[in-house]
Amino acid sequence: MKLKQESKYQVGVVLGSASDLDKVEALFKVFDEFEIGYELAVISAHRTPELLEEYARSVYSRGFKVLIAAAGLSAALPGMLASLVHIPVIGLPISAGTLNGIDALLSISQMPPGVPVACVGIDSPRNAGLLAVRILSLTDCSLAGKLSGYRKAMAGNVVTKMRNLKEEGYPVWEF
Repeated sequence: MKLKQESKYQVGVVLGSASDLDKVEALFKVFDEFEIGYELAVISAHRTPELLEEYARSVYSRGFKVLIAAAGLSAALPGMLASLVHIPVIGLPISAGTLNGIDALLSISQMPPGVPVACVGIDSPRNAGLLAVRILSLTDCSLAGKLSGYRKAMAGNVVTKMRNLKEEGYPVWEF
């Protein structure tokens, strides 16, 4: 998945490791679906802290409105990034290691007062993308309309599935 060159970057996506790329692919599909420009970076909070600081200093001049930081294990990346910027940071815990992402989830969700990080579920790139869309839609009426349409389609899919269950002979709730 490549960056859409014609779109202005609105979201910065930072991975703690290139090996996490396959676990975040659904994130890029959300951005493509909603026509949101994004840029990808791989920066380790532990191995390349100077690079992380340089990246954080550049987010304003590059027009980012939201950052998504995906990391596993101790998952310091989202919190470190949030400590360096004033725009929303969404932490995406990645399953890895012995605890299979629980450590990352706790690290991201238990930030100290004054350094908030929004946190989605383990290996939940679609929700991370949709949360970014919600944040961006606060100041973009067109995007808000697309999000509303997406949510209506999602609801319609649930109703269709329930009707299909009825056709298969299950006793389902009539509404």
